[in-house]
Amino acid sequence: MRIIARSTLRDFWESNAAAETPLKTWFSEARKAEWKNFNQLKAQFGNASVVGNDRVVFNIKGNNYRLVVALDYEKQILWIRFIGTHKAYDKIDAKNI
Repeated sequence: MRIIARSTLRDFWESNAAAETPLKTWFSEARKAEWKNFNQLKAQFGNASVVGNDRVVFNIKGNNYRLVVALDYEKQILWIRFIGTHKAYDKIDAKNI
């Protein structure tokens, strides 16, 4: 999976040190993935949820953080749309971010 853009994750963990290791782990696993559909993704990341509009939410570090991505399974591209605390996530519209 091609991930755009890792720098978004890095910017977040530079100001939220506790997120660094979990985000690096997620990035490493997602980059190697070749998901063809959500069922395959869900088999690897059981905590992932579809929120609509090709958006998937991942719970990071025991749900302390939420990561919203847009996915194109056919092109094997994943765009990072949001990373933040659970509280910050509650203030966004995940399917339109």
